[in-house]
Amino acid sequence: MDLGISGKKAVVCASSKGLGRGCAIALAEAGVDLVLNARGAEVLEKTAEDIRSRYNVHVETVACDITTEEGREKVLAVAGTPDILVNNAGGPPPGIWSDWDRDDFIAAIDANMLTPIALMKTLLPAMIDRGWGRVVNITSQSVKSPIAVLGLSNSARAGLTGYVAGTARQVAEHGVTINNLLPGIHATDRIFALNTALAKSKNITIEEAAAERAASIPVGKYGEASDFGAACAFLCSQQACFIIGQLHKFFCHRVINIFTVTVNSQDIAWLYAFTFT
Repeated sequence: MDLGISGKKAVVCASSKGLGRGCAIALAEAGVDLVLNARGAEVLEKTAEDIRSRYNVHVETVACDITTEEGREKVLAVAGTPDILVNNAGGPPPGIWSDWDRDDFIAAIDANMLTPIALMKTLLPAMIDRGWGRVVNITSQSVKSPIAVLGLSNSARAGLTGYVAGTARQVAEHGVTINNLLPGIHATDRIFALNTALAKSKNITIEEAAAERAASIPVGKYGEASDFGAACAFLCSQQACFIIGQLHKFFCHRVINIFTVTVNSQDIAWLYAFTFT
């Protein structure tokens, strides 16, 4: 499927590995030039080189912490006024209610709520002036189905969801869409950390915890970053112009929750074509 975004420029945060990397690769495959960001320069540059070698797109890297004001300034100095923004940041550590104090919540809110809001506030005006823009926020399934050990993530990402719900509707008339992708269980470093916590809480091995979690997924296995990236690229496409301010839960291979998506008939056809590819 031609997504109609070849030649566009995207900023993809936390994109050296995991779901961010999957999104970057899918956008590159669609012909989008990239500004990649992550804290670790070595892994980030390896990802950039891999994408450059496989796709005919321009790729720049900015190694910094996107959750800091200084980091955001560095990324924006390189990116300029991109057409596409993919917000992503590692989630706060799991725990229980007694583990967290005010500083923990402030840190989680800074990273997973206020950082994407700051980037949107900076980049949305240029998108509005152009009459075209796409923002995809990578959050978590815990937004719609809170997970007990992810109290920090539940809280911060729910706040972002509330912000997007209003903002997306205010900018849509200018050709700018904002949507959230809510990943379920994918084979990333994040799930390894969660499996480690699960193993500790149940006094089982990490392998047993991983198998238990996989058994809860309809397809019986973890999702791949490439599957998630394909969903992200679709939401950045021309065909997704009528999908506004929605939460897309992404549990397993090429399955999207579209129960609340507002689309017209042509977009539905494109969405079904993507879903069953």
